[in-house]
Amino acid sequence: MTEAKNKTRRRHSAELKQQILAECAQPGASVASVALSHGINANVVHKWRRMVHGPSTDLQLPTFVPVALPQASCAPAADICVELRRGATSVSLTWPVAAAEHCAAWMRDLLK
Repeated sequence: MTEAKNKTRRRHSAELKQQILAECAQPGASVASVALSHGINANVVHKWRRMVHGPSTDLQLPTFVPVALPQASCAPAADICVELRRGATSVSLTWPVAAAEHCAAWMRDLLK
């Protein structure tokens, strides 16, 4: 059997943490490269950043976004227009929109 290593948790001073976080904040610096240069796991440095800056605000809950819709450019049709064709015969019919229910009933009866 092999002996288990007696690992102890490393403790880093507040000054070292501040120095590492300042290095990570430099333009072009990556957390992984800064952590590696100090012999620290990058996940530890990410944890320090979250402790200092709080949770990431990149992921926000969905919210309602009002959208202004343009006004309808055309007026609603005043009449229902129906064109029926059978062979050489063609019938055009107009029906007022106000009586659309009657038009639908008439068409149902016609198509039976």
